[in-house]
Amino acid sequence: MLTGLSAQARDAKSWPFEQARLLLARILKLRLSDAERDLAATLFAQGAFADAVQAIPALNRPVIFQCGYGASGLPHMGTFGEAARPTMVRNAFRALTEDAIPTQLIVFSDDMDGFRKIPDNLPNRAMLEEDRDKPVTSVRDPFGEYESFGAHNNARVRAFLDSFGFDYTFMSSTETYKSGGLDAVLLRILERFEAVQAIMLPTLGEERRATYSPFLPISPKSGRVLQAPTLSRNVEKGTITYEDEDGTITETPVTGGHVKLQWRPDWAARWTALNVDFEASGKDLIDSVRVSNKIVRALGGEPPEAFHFELFMDENNQKISKSKGNGLTMEEWLRYGTPQSLAYYMFQSPKSAKRLYFDVIPKATDEYLSHLDAFNRARAEAANAVAIDNPAWHVHRGAPPSHGSPVSFSLLLNLVSAADASTKDILWGFLERYIPDATPATQPLLDQLAGYAINYYEDFVKPAKTFRAPDDRERAAMEALVAKLKALPAGADAEAIQNEVFEVGKGAGFEPLRAWFSALYEVLLGQSQGPRFGSFTAIFGVDRTIALIERALAGDLVA
Repeated sequence: MLTGLSAQARDAKSWPFEQARLLLARILKLRLSDAERDLAATLFAQGAFADAVQAIPALNRPVIFQCGYGASGLPHMGTFGEAARPTMVRNAFRALTEDAIPTQLIVFSDDMDGFRKIPDNLPNRAMLEEDRDKPVTSVRDPFGEYESFGAHNNARVRAFLDSFGFDYTFMSSTETYKSGGLDAVLLRILERFEAVQAIMLPTLGEERRATYSPFLPISPKSGRVLQAPTLSRNVEKGTITYEDEDGTITETPVTGGHVKLQWRPDWAARWTALNVDFEASGKDLIDSVRVSNKIVRALGGEPPEAFHFELFMDENNQKISKSKGNGLTMEEWLRYGTPQSLAYYMFQSPKSAKRLYFDVIPKATDEYLSHLDAFNRARAEAANAVAIDNPAWHVHRGAPPSHGSPVSFSLLLNLVSAADASTKDILWGFLERYIPDATPATQPLLDQLAGYAINYYEDFVKPAKTFRAPDDRERAAMEALVAKLKALPAGADAEAIQNEVFEVGKGAGFEPLRAWFSALYEVLLGQSQGPRFGSFTAIFGVDRTIALIERALAGDLVA
Protein backbone atom coordinates (compact mmCIF):
# COMPACT_ATOMS: atom_id res chain seq x y z
CA MET A 1 0.00 0.00 0.00
CA LEU A 2 2.79 2.47 0.89
CA THR A 3 5.58 0.96 -1.19
CA GLY A 4 6.72 1.76 -4.71
CA LEU A 5 6.02 5.46 -4.16
CA SER A 6 9.38 6.88 -3.06
CA ALA A 7 10.19 8.43 -6.46
CA GLN A 8 6.85 10.26 -6.51
CA ALA A 9 7.16 11.21 -2.86
CA ARG A 10 10.47 13.00 -3.46
CA ASP A 11 8.67 15.54 -5.67
CA ALA A 12 5.20 15.56 -4.08
CA LYS A 13 3.89 19.03 -3.26
CA SER A 14 1.32 18.36 -0.54
CA TRP A 15 2.29 19.50 2.96
CA PRO A 16 2.60 16.03 4.56
CA PHE A 17 5.29 15.12 2.01
CA GLU A 18 7.07 18.41 2.60
CA GLN A 19 7.18 17.55 6.30
CA ALA A 20 8.20 13.96 5.58
CA ARG A 21 11.23 15.11 3.59
CA LEU A 22 12.28 17.46 6.39
CA LEU A 23 11.89 14.60 8.83
CA LEU A 24 14.03 12.24 6.74
CA ALA A 25 16.74 14.91 6.52
CA ARG A 26 16.63 15.21 10.31
CA ILE A 27 17.05 11.45 10.77
CA LEU A 28 20.04 11.34 8.44
CA LYS A 29 21.66 14.35 10.12
CA LEU A 30 21.21 13.27 13.73
CA ARG A 31 21.60 9.51 13.56
CA LEU A 32 24.27 8.84 10.96
CA SER A 33 27.97 9.45 10.54
CA ASP A 34 29.22 11.11 7.36
CA ALA A 35 30.09 7.74 5.84
CA GLU A 36 26.71 6.26 6.78
CA ARG A 37 24.97 9.32 5.37
CA ASP A 38 26.73 8.91 2.04
CA LEU A 39 25.82 5.22 1.92
CA ALA A 40 22.20 5.96 2.80
CA ALA A 41 21.97 8.65 0.10
CA THR A 42 23.29 6.23 -2.51
CA LEU A 43 20.89 3.47 -1.53
CA PHE A 44 17.94 5.86 -1.20
CA ALA A 45 18.57 7.17 -4.71
CA GLN A 46 18.27 3.59 -5.95
CA GLY A 47 15.04 3.10 -4.00
CA ALA A 48 16.83 0.49 -1.86
CA PHE A 49 15.52 1.67 1.49
CA ALA A 50 15.29 -1.83 2.95
CA ASP A 51 18.96 -2.41 2.10
CA ALA A 52 19.86 0.86 3.79
CA VAL A 53 18.01 -0.09 6.96
CA GLN A 54 19.73 -3.47 6.99
CA ALA A 55 23.17 -1.94 6.43
CA ILE A 56 22.79 0.97 8.87
CA PRO A 57 21.39 -0.09 12.28
CA ALA A 58 20.56 3.50 13.32
CA LEU A 59 17.86 3.58 10.65
CA ASN A 60 16.13 0.63 12.26
CA ARG A 61 15.21 2.67 15.34
CA PRO A 62 11.59 3.88 15.02
CA VAL A 63 10.89 7.43 13.97
CA ILE A 64 8.69 8.80 16.75
CA PHE A 65 5.64 10.96 16.10
CA GLN A 66 3.91 12.30 19.18
CA CYS A 67 0.74 14.13 20.09
CA GLY A 68 -0.51 15.09 23.52
CA TYR A 69 -3.92 14.83 25.15
CA GLY A 70 -5.15 16.70 28.22
CA ALA A 71 -6.83 14.05 30.36
CA SER A 72 -8.84 16.55 32.41
CA GLY A 73 -11.51 16.61 29.69
CA LEU A 74 -13.22 14.39 27.16
CA PRO A 75 -11.92 13.89 23.58
CA HIS A 76 -13.03 16.58 21.16
CA MET A 77 -12.43 18.03 17.71
CA GLY A 78 -8.89 19.08 18.61
CA THR A 79 -8.10 15.55 19.77
CA PHE A 80 -8.98 14.25 16.32
CA GLY A 81 -6.75 16.83 14.67
CA GLU A 82 -3.89 16.10 17.06
CA ALA A 83 -3.86 12.50 15.86
CA ALA A 84 -4.92 13.03 12.23
CA ARG A 85 -2.23 15.48 11.13
CA PRO A 86 0.81 13.54 12.42
CA THR A 87 -0.72 10.38 10.97
CA MET A 88 -0.80 12.07 7.57
CA VAL A 89 2.86 13.01 7.88
CA ARG A 90 3.69 9.53 9.14
CA ASN A 91 2.06 7.90 6.11
CA ALA A 92 3.86 10.32 3.79
CA PHE A 93 7.15 9.41 5.49
CA ARG A 94 6.40 5.71 5.08
CA ALA A 95 5.71 6.24 1.37
CA LEU A 96 8.86 8.35 0.99
CA THR A 97 10.99 5.60 2.55
CA GLU A 98 9.25 2.56 1.01
CA ASP A 99 7.88 1.75 4.48
CA ALA A 100 11.31 0.40 5.39
CA ILE A 101 12.15 2.69 8.32
CA PRO A 102 9.93 1.82 11.32
CA THR A 103 7.62 4.52 12.67
CA GLN A 104 5.48 4.95 15.78
CA LEU A 105 2.78 7.43 16.80
CA ILE A 106 2.66 8.02 20.55
CA VAL A 107 -0.49 9.52 22.02
CA PHE A 108 0.65 10.86 25.39
CA SER A 109 -1.97 11.56 28.04
CA ASP A 110 -1.04 14.35 30.48
CA ASP A 111 -2.99 12.56 33.19
CA MET A 112 -0.60 13.47 36.01
CA ASP A 113 -1.50 17.15 35.72
CA GLY A 114 -3.21 18.69 38.70
CA PHE A 115 -6.99 18.90 38.38
CA ARG A 116 -7.24 22.70 38.54
CA LYS A 117 -10.59 23.47 36.90
CA ILE A 118 -13.81 21.47 37.11
CA PRO A 119 -15.65 21.38 33.75
CA ASP A 120 -19.23 22.64 33.97
CA ASN A 121 -20.72 19.50 32.42
CA LEU A 122 -19.54 17.04 35.09
CA PRO A 123 -21.72 15.45 37.82
CA ASN A 124 -20.74 15.07 41.50
CA ARG A 125 -19.09 18.46 41.64
CA ALA A 126 -18.82 18.46 45.45
CA MET A 127 -16.75 15.26 45.29
CA LEU A 128 -14.58 16.70 42.55
CA GLU A 129 -14.04 19.84 44.59
CA GLU A 130 -12.55 17.66 47.34
CA ASP A 131 -10.08 16.23 44.81
CA ARG A 132 -9.10 19.56 43.27
CA ASP A 133 -5.36 19.91 42.50
CA LYS A 134 -4.69 16.17 42.71
CA PRO A 135 -3.29 14.40 39.64
CA VAL A 136 -6.17 13.59 37.30
CA THR A 137 -5.47 9.89 37.83
CA SER A 138 -6.01 10.43 41.57
CA VAL A 139 -9.32 12.27 41.10
CA ARG A 140 -12.33 10.03 41.70
CA ASP A 141 -14.42 9.31 38.63
CA PRO A 142 -17.59 11.43 38.84
CA PHE A 143 -19.36 8.89 36.63
CA GLY A 144 -18.46 6.00 38.94
CA GLU A 145 -17.21 3.82 36.09
CA TYR A 146 -13.41 3.78 36.48
CA GLU A 147 -10.84 3.92 39.25
CA SER A 148 -10.20 7.59 38.50
CA PHE A 149 -11.35 10.47 36.34
CA GLY A 150 -8.07 10.22 34.43
CA ALA A 151 -8.68 6.52 33.74
CA HIS A 152 -12.20 7.36 32.58
CA ASN A 153 -10.97 9.97 30.11
CA ASN A 154 -8.08 7.81 28.95
CA ALA A 155 -10.52 5.01 28.15
CA ARG A 156 -12.70 7.47 26.27
CA VAL A 157 -9.85 8.85 24.19
CA ARG A 158 -8.60 5.36 23.31
CA ALA A 159 -12.09 4.29 22.22
CA PHE A 160 -12.35 7.55 20.29
CA LEU A 161 -9.06 7.00 18.44
CA ASP A 162 -9.84 3.32 17.85
CA SER A 163 -13.19 4.23 16.27
CA PHE A 164 -11.31 6.18 13.59
CA GLY A 165 -8.77 3.42 13.00
CA PHE A 166 -5.69 5.32 14.19
CA ASP A 167 -2.52 3.25 14.64
CA TYR A 168 -0.92 4.51 17.85
CA THR A 169 0.80 3.65 21.12
CA PHE A 170 -0.94 5.08 24.17
CA MET A 171 1.21 6.35 27.03
CA SER A 172 0.05 7.64 30.40
CA SER A 173 2.02 10.42 32.09
CA THR A 174 1.29 8.87 35.50
CA GLU A 175 2.55 5.44 34.45
CA THR A 176 5.59 6.91 32.71
CA TYR A 177 6.63 8.96 35.74
CA LYS A 178 5.96 6.18 38.26
CA SER A 179 7.65 3.45 36.21
CA GLY A 180 10.85 5.45 35.92
CA GLY A 181 10.48 6.21 32.23
CA LEU A 182 11.46 9.82 32.85
CA ASP A 183 13.90 9.26 35.72
CA ALA A 184 17.09 9.85 33.72
CA VAL A 185 15.79 13.12 32.33
CA LEU A 186 14.44 14.23 35.71
CA LEU A 187 17.87 13.72 37.25
CA ARG A 188 19.43 15.67 34.39
CA ILE A 189 17.02 18.56 35.00
CA LEU A 190 17.96 18.45 38.68
CA GLU A 191 21.62 18.59 37.72
CA ARG A 192 21.05 21.43 35.22
CA PHE A 193 18.46 23.20 37.33
CA GLU A 194 20.00 26.65 36.94
CA ALA A 195 20.19 26.32 33.15
CA VAL A 196 16.51 25.39 33.01
CA GLN A 197 15.62 28.27 35.31
CA ALA A 198 17.59 30.66 33.10
CA ILE A 199 15.39 29.63 30.18
CA MET A 200 12.10 29.67 32.04
CA LEU A 201 12.25 32.72 34.32
CA PRO A 202 12.40 35.37 31.56
CA THR A 203 9.12 33.96 30.19
CA LEU A 204 7.26 34.52 33.48
CA GLY A 205 5.75 37.47 35.30
CA GLU A 206 7.56 38.97 38.27
CA GLU A 207 5.39 37.33 40.91
CA ARG A 208 5.63 33.88 39.34
CA ARG A 209 9.40 34.16 38.87
CA ALA A 210 9.83 34.53 42.64
CA THR A 211 8.48 31.05 43.37
CA TYR A 212 8.90 29.14 40.11
CA SER A 213 10.47 25.69 39.99
CA PRO A 214 10.34 23.20 37.11
CA PHE A 215 9.48 20.55 39.74
CA LEU A 216 5.93 20.29 41.09
CA PRO A 217 6.11 18.03 44.16
CA ILE A 218 3.16 15.79 44.94
CA SER A 219 2.35 16.11 48.63
CA PRO A 220 2.63 12.76 50.41
CA LYS A 221 0.00 14.02 52.87
CA SER A 222 -2.71 15.54 50.66
CA GLY A 223 -1.83 13.95 47.34
CA ARG A 224 -2.07 17.37 45.65
CA VAL A 225 0.26 18.69 42.95
CA LEU A 226 1.92 21.67 44.62
CA GLN A 227 3.12 24.93 43.10
CA ALA A 228 5.90 25.03 45.70
CA PRO A 229 9.33 26.63 45.23
CA THR A 230 12.36 24.38 45.43
CA LEU A 231 14.19 25.36 48.63
CA SER A 232 17.26 23.19 48.07
CA ARG A 233 18.59 20.44 45.81
CA ASN A 234 20.75 17.41 46.41
CA VAL A 235 22.05 16.21 43.06
CA GLU A 236 23.86 13.21 44.55
CA LYS A 237 20.72 11.95 46.30
CA GLY A 238 18.43 13.04 43.46
CA THR A 239 16.13 15.01 45.77
CA ILE A 240 14.63 18.43 46.27
CA THR A 241 13.37 20.13 49.44
CA TYR A 242 10.14 22.11 49.54
CA GLU A 243 7.51 23.33 52.00
CA ASP A 244 4.41 21.13 52.14
CA GLU A 245 0.90 22.55 52.54
CA ASP A 246 1.04 22.25 56.33
CA GLY A 247 4.37 24.09 56.53
CA THR A 248 6.49 20.95 56.92
CA ILE A 249 9.87 21.11 55.16
CA THR A 250 9.92 17.94 53.08
CA GLU A 251 12.63 16.23 51.07
CA THR A 252 11.47 14.09 48.13
CA PRO A 253 13.09 12.26 45.18
CA VAL A 254 12.50 13.81 41.79
CA THR A 255 12.20 10.30 40.37
CA GLY A 256 9.57 7.57 40.60
CA GLY A 257 6.51 9.80 40.31
CA HIS A 258 7.14 11.90 43.42
CA VAL A 259 7.17 15.11 41.38
CA LYS A 260 5.56 16.33 38.19
CA LEU A 261 7.28 18.78 35.85
CA GLN A 262 5.77 22.11 34.88
CA TRP A 263 4.27 21.80 31.42
CA ARG A 264 7.01 23.35 29.27
CA PRO A 265 9.81 21.42 31.00
CA ASP A 266 7.51 18.39 30.89
CA TRP A 267 7.16 18.74 27.14
CA ALA A 268 10.94 19.01 26.80
CA ALA A 269 11.51 16.04 29.13
CA ARG A 270 9.11 13.92 27.14
CA TRP A 271 10.74 14.82 23.83
CA THR A 272 14.14 13.98 25.30
CA ALA A 273 13.21 10.73 27.02
CA LEU A 274 11.12 9.35 24.17
CA ASN A 275 13.42 10.58 21.37
CA VAL A 276 10.48 12.32 19.70
CA ASP A 277 11.17 13.24 16.07
CA PHE A 278 7.97 15.04 15.08
CA GLU A 279 5.23 16.94 16.87
CA ALA A 280 2.51 19.19 15.46
CA SER A 281 0.95 21.93 17.55
CA GLY A 282 -1.25 24.97 17.18
CA LYS A 283 0.01 28.39 16.22
CA ASP A 284 -0.78 29.61 19.75
CA LEU A 285 1.98 27.34 21.11
CA ILE A 286 4.83 28.63 18.94
CA ASP A 287 6.45 30.49 21.84
CA SER A 288 6.05 27.48 24.12
CA VAL A 289 7.69 25.25 21.53
CA ARG A 290 10.64 27.63 21.32
CA VAL A 291 11.05 27.58 25.11
CA SER A 292 10.78 23.79 25.28
CA ASN A 293 13.29 23.49 22.43
CA LYS A 294 15.79 25.50 24.47
CA ILE A 295 15.27 23.21 27.45
CA VAL A 296 15.81 20.12 25.29
CA ARG A 297 19.12 21.54 24.10
CA ALA A 298 20.09 22.45 27.67
CA LEU A 299 19.53 18.77 28.51
CA GLY A 300 21.80 17.70 25.66
CA GLY A 301 19.04 16.62 23.28
CA GLU A 302 17.69 17.74 19.92
CA PRO A 303 14.12 19.06 19.65
CA PRO A 304 11.70 17.35 17.28
CA GLU A 305 10.65 18.70 13.91
CA ALA A 306 7.84 21.11 14.67
CA PHE A 307 4.81 21.73 12.49
CA HIS A 308 2.49 24.57 13.49
CA PHE A 309 -1.09 24.64 12.28
CA GLU A 310 -3.54 27.52 12.38
CA LEU A 311 -6.43 27.55 14.82
CA PHE A 312 -10.09 27.03 14.01
CA MET A 313 -12.50 29.95 14.31
CA ASP A 314 -16.21 30.01 15.09
CA GLU A 315 -18.94 31.59 12.96
CA ASN A 316 -17.94 35.03 14.27
CA ASN A 317 -14.24 34.45 13.49
CA GLN A 318 -13.47 34.09 17.18
CA LYS A 319 -10.96 31.48 18.34
CA ILE A 320 -12.56 28.16 19.28
CA SER A 321 -12.52 27.70 23.04
CA LYS A 322 -13.45 24.56 24.97
CA SER A 323 -14.45 26.65 27.98
CA LYS A 324 -16.70 28.93 25.88
CA GLY A 325 -18.18 26.02 23.97
CA ASN A 326 -18.22 28.00 20.72
CA GLY A 327 -17.68 26.42 17.34
CA LEU A 328 -18.51 22.87 16.37
CA THR A 329 -18.13 19.72 18.45
CA MET A 330 -16.99 16.34 17.24
CA GLU A 331 -20.42 14.81 17.78
CA GLU A 332 -22.07 17.62 15.83
CA TRP A 333 -19.83 17.18 12.80
CA LEU A 334 -20.46 13.44 12.77
CA ARG A 335 -24.21 14.01 12.86
CA TYR A 336 -24.00 15.83 9.52
CA GLY A 337 -20.85 14.58 7.82
CA THR A 338 -18.61 11.55 7.40
CA PRO A 339 -15.36 11.10 9.35
CA GLN A 340 -13.59 11.34 5.98
CA SER A 341 -15.03 14.80 5.36
CA LEU A 342 -13.69 15.87 8.76
CA ALA A 343 -10.27 14.40 8.01
CA TYR A 344 -10.29 16.29 4.71
CA TYR A 345 -11.12 19.52 6.54
CA MET A 346 -8.16 18.86 8.86
CA PHE A 347 -5.93 18.20 5.84
CA GLN A 348 -6.68 21.24 3.73
CA SER A 349 -4.62 24.40 4.26
CA PRO A 350 -3.45 23.62 7.81
CA LYS A 351 -1.56 26.91 8.00
CA SER A 352 -4.65 28.99 7.22
CA ALA A 353 -7.28 29.87 9.81
CA LYS A 354 -10.61 28.22 8.98
CA ARG A 355 -14.12 28.57 10.30
CA LEU A 356 -15.35 25.51 12.12
CA TYR A 357 -19.10 25.85 11.96
CA PHE A 358 -22.07 23.94 10.59
CA ASP A 359 -22.11 25.67 7.23
CA VAL A 360 -18.66 24.32 6.28
CA ILE A 361 -19.80 20.68 6.34
CA PRO A 362 -21.62 20.44 2.97
CA LYS A 363 -18.77 22.15 1.12
CA ALA A 364 -16.11 20.03 2.85
CA THR A 365 -18.09 16.87 2.07
CA ASP A 366 -18.48 17.68 -1.62
CA GLU A 367 -14.85 18.75 -1.97
CA TYR A 368 -13.77 15.45 -0.40
CA LEU A 369 -16.04 13.51 -2.79
CA SER A 370 -14.67 15.48 -5.74
CA HIS A 371 -11.09 14.66 -4.76
CA LEU A 372 -11.96 10.99 -4.31
CA ASP A 373 -13.50 10.90 -7.80
CA ALA A 374 -10.42 12.61 -9.25
CA PHE A 375 -8.15 10.09 -7.52
CA ASN A 376 -10.06 7.17 -8.98
CA ARG A 377 -10.14 8.70 -12.46
CA ALA A 378 -6.38 9.14 -12.37
CA ARG A 379 -5.98 5.57 -11.14
CA ALA A 380 -8.13 4.23 -13.97
CA GLU A 381 -6.60 6.38 -16.71
CA ALA A 382 -2.96 5.75 -15.84
CA ALA A 383 -2.90 2.01 -15.16
CA ASN A 384 -3.33 2.12 -11.40
CA ALA A 385 -1.07 5.17 -10.93
CA VAL A 386 -1.32 6.62 -7.43
CA ALA A 387 -2.00 10.37 -7.11
CA ILE A 388 -0.26 10.85 -3.78
CA ASP A 389 -0.83 14.62 -3.69
CA ASN A 390 -4.58 14.11 -3.90
CA PRO A 391 -6.20 14.82 -0.51
CA ALA A 392 -8.11 11.53 -0.74
CA TRP A 393 -4.79 9.64 -0.55
CA HIS A 394 -4.00 11.37 2.74
CA VAL A 395 -7.52 11.13 4.14
CA HIS A 396 -7.59 7.36 3.54
CA ARG A 397 -3.96 6.82 4.66
CA GLY A 398 -2.82 5.68 1.26
CA ALA A 399 -5.76 3.40 0.43
CA PRO A 400 -8.77 5.35 -0.92
CA PRO A 401 -11.84 3.27 -1.81
CA SER A 402 -12.35 2.45 -5.48
CA HIS A 403 -15.47 4.59 -5.81
CA GLY A 404 -17.21 7.38 -3.95
CA SER A 405 -20.76 8.65 -4.28
CA PRO A 406 -22.57 9.11 -7.60
CA VAL A 407 -24.56 11.97 -6.03
CA SER A 408 -23.12 15.02 -4.28
CA PHE A 409 -24.08 15.99 -0.76
CA SER A 410 -25.47 19.34 -1.91
CA LEU A 411 -27.66 17.58 -4.48
CA LEU A 412 -28.96 15.24 -1.79
CA LEU A 413 -29.79 18.25 0.37
CA ASN A 414 -31.82 19.78 -2.44
CA LEU A 415 -33.53 16.49 -3.14
CA VAL A 416 -34.51 16.22 0.53
CA SER A 417 -35.80 19.78 0.35
CA ALA A 418 -37.87 19.30 -2.81
CA ALA A 419 -39.27 15.94 -1.75
CA ASP A 420 -39.66 16.95 1.89
CA ALA A 421 -38.04 13.59 2.60
CA SER A 422 -38.02 12.57 6.24
CA THR A 423 -36.47 9.11 5.79
CA LYS A 424 -33.76 7.51 3.70
CA ASP A 425 -36.38 5.20 2.17
CA ILE A 426 -38.04 8.20 0.55
CA LEU A 427 -34.72 9.40 -0.83
CA TRP A 428 -33.84 5.97 -2.14
CA GLY A 429 -37.13 5.91 -4.02
CA PHE A 430 -35.68 8.67 -6.20
CA LEU A 431 -32.08 7.46 -6.23
CA GLU A 432 -32.90 3.91 -7.37
CA ARG A 433 -34.64 5.26 -10.48
CA TYR A 434 -31.72 7.54 -11.32
CA ILE A 435 -28.78 5.17 -10.65
CA PRO A 436 -29.06 1.71 -12.25
CA ASP A 437 -28.85 -1.17 -9.76
CA ALA A 438 -28.17 1.20 -6.86
CA THR A 439 -29.14 0.03 -3.39
CA PRO A 440 -27.94 0.93 0.11
CA ALA A 441 -25.85 -2.25 -0.01
CA THR A 442 -24.14 -1.44 -3.33
CA GLN A 443 -23.75 2.28 -2.53
CA PRO A 444 -22.97 2.39 1.22
CA LEU A 445 -21.37 5.84 1.10
CA LEU A 446 -24.39 7.28 -0.70
CA ASP A 447 -26.62 5.66 1.90
CA GLN A 448 -24.61 7.30 4.71
CA LEU A 449 -24.75 10.66 2.94
CA ALA A 450 -28.52 10.36 2.60
CA GLY A 451 -28.83 10.06 6.37
CA TYR A 452 -26.49 13.00 6.96
CA ALA A 453 -28.42 15.09 4.42
CA ILE A 454 -31.72 14.47 6.20
CA ASN A 455 -30.19 15.48 9.54
CA TYR A 456 -28.63 18.62 8.08
CA TYR A 457 -31.80 19.61 6.25
CA GLU A 458 -34.00 19.19 9.33
CA ASP A 459 -31.66 21.12 11.63
CA PHE A 460 -30.39 23.92 9.39
CA VAL A 461 -31.99 24.16 5.96
CA LYS A 462 -35.68 23.68 6.77
CA PRO A 463 -35.83 26.31 9.57
CA ALA A 464 -34.12 28.86 7.31
CA LYS A 465 -36.12 28.25 4.11
CA THR A 466 -37.61 31.45 2.69
CA PHE A 467 -39.60 31.14 -0.51
CA ARG A 468 -40.28 34.16 -2.69
CA ALA A 469 -42.49 34.84 -5.67
CA PRO A 470 -40.79 35.22 -9.05
CA ASP A 471 -40.59 38.63 -10.68
CA ASP A 472 -42.00 39.13 -14.18
CA ARG A 473 -38.82 38.16 -16.03
CA GLU A 474 -38.29 35.11 -13.82
CA ARG A 475 -41.91 34.05 -14.24
CA ALA A 476 -41.62 34.22 -18.01
CA ALA A 477 -38.37 32.26 -17.97
CA MET A 478 -39.84 29.58 -15.72
CA GLU A 479 -42.88 29.24 -17.97
CA ALA A 480 -40.47 28.80 -20.87
CA LEU A 481 -38.55 26.21 -18.89
CA VAL A 482 -41.72 24.23 -18.24
CA ALA A 483 -42.36 24.14 -21.97
CA LYS A 484 -38.77 22.98 -22.63
CA LEU A 485 -39.01 20.26 -19.98
CA LYS A 486 -42.30 19.00 -21.38
CA ALA A 487 -40.73 18.74 -24.82
CA LEU A 488 -37.77 16.67 -23.63
CA PRO A 489 -37.59 13.09 -24.93
CA ALA A 490 -38.23 10.34 -22.40
CA GLY A 491 -35.10 9.41 -20.48
CA ALA A 492 -33.27 12.70 -21.09
CA ASP A 493 -30.13 12.75 -19.00
CA ALA A 494 -28.87 15.41 -16.61
CA GLU A 495 -26.63 17.04 -19.21
CA ALA A 496 -29.46 17.42 -21.74
CA ILE A 497 -31.68 18.94 -19.05
CA GLN A 498 -28.91 21.30 -17.91
CA ASN A 499 -28.44 22.52 -21.48
CA GLU A 500 -32.13 23.41 -21.75
CA VAL A 501 -32.07 25.25 -18.41
CA PHE A 502 -28.95 27.09 -19.55
CA GLU A 503 -30.48 28.14 -22.88
CA VAL A 504 -33.66 29.40 -21.20
CA GLY A 505 -31.61 31.57 -18.86
CA LYS A 506 -29.53 32.97 -21.68
CA GLY A 507 -32.61 33.64 -23.77
CA ALA A 508 -34.22 35.51 -20.88
CA GLY A 509 -31.21 37.81 -20.63
CA PHE A 510 -29.96 36.86 -17.17
CA GLU A 511 -26.53 38.39 -16.62
CA PRO A 512 -24.65 36.90 -14.96
CA LEU A 513 -26.28 33.55 -15.66
CA ARG A 514 -25.80 32.51 -12.04
CA ALA A 515 -28.68 34.90 -11.21
CA TRP A 516 -31.00 32.59 -13.17
CA PHE A 517 -29.99 29.55 -11.18
CA SER A 518 -30.23 31.47 -7.91
CA ALA A 519 -33.74 32.49 -8.87
CA LEU A 520 -34.71 28.88 -9.50
CA TYR A 521 -33.55 27.78 -6.07
CA GLU A 522 -34.96 30.79 -4.23
CA VAL A 523 -38.37 30.39 -5.84
CA LEU A 524 -38.57 26.58 -5.93
CA LEU A 525 -36.62 25.53 -2.82
CA GLY A 526 -36.49 28.59 -0.60
CA GLN A 527 -32.70 28.86 -0.68
CA SER A 528 -30.20 30.76 -2.78
CA GLN A 529 -27.71 27.99 -3.63
CA GLY A 530 -27.82 24.50 -5.03
CA PRO A 531 -26.06 22.00 -7.30
CA ARG A 532 -26.52 21.67 -11.05
CA PHE A 533 -30.22 22.03 -11.76
CA GLY A 534 -30.06 19.43 -14.50
CA SER A 535 -28.77 16.78 -12.10
CA PHE A 536 -31.42 17.72 -9.56
CA THR A 537 -34.18 17.42 -12.16
CA ALA A 538 -32.88 14.09 -13.45
CA ILE A 539 -33.05 12.57 -9.96
CA PHE A 540 -36.20 14.30 -8.75
CA GLY A 541 -37.92 13.54 -12.02
CA VAL A 542 -38.85 15.80 -14.93
CA ASP A 543 -42.59 15.51 -14.22
CA ARG A 544 -42.13 16.32 -10.53
CA THR A 545 -39.90 19.28 -11.39
CA ILE A 546 -42.53 20.62 -13.79
CA ALA A 547 -45.16 20.24 -11.06
CA LEU A 548 -42.88 22.03 -8.58
CA ILE A 549 -42.39 24.96 -10.96
CA GLU A 550 -46.10 25.19 -11.67
CA ARG A 551 -46.85 25.24 -7.92
CA ALA A 552 -44.36 28.07 -7.49
CA LEU A 553 -45.89 30.03 -10.37
CA ALA A 554 -49.33 29.55 -8.80
CA GLY A 555 -48.03 30.97 -5.51
CA ASP A 556 -48.52 27.72 -3.57
CA LEU A 557 -44.96 27.67 -2.16
CA VAL A 558 -44.90 31.18 -0.70
CA ALA A 559 -46.22 31.25 2.85
